[in-house]
Amino acid sequence: MKTFELSRYAQLRLIASQLTETAILTEAEALALYERNWRFLDLGTMDDEERRFLDSLVRGVGKGVLNI
Repeated sequence: MKTFELSRYAQLRLIASQLTETAILTEAEALALYERNWRFLDLGTMDDEERRFLDSLVRGVGKGVLNI
């Protein structure tokens, strides 16, 4: 499973404030954070890169399902 630095995605950073910006997450951890904290996301300010990332997580890790 791929990993990435939390600082790459602004909305994810906001909902994972308990973690440092340099935290390394797996795709499964990221999707779980998005799902658990969906109500706190500001989708209107989410940039295209992060939106594509979230879509890829839902397709890959979530097998097409976003549990919100």
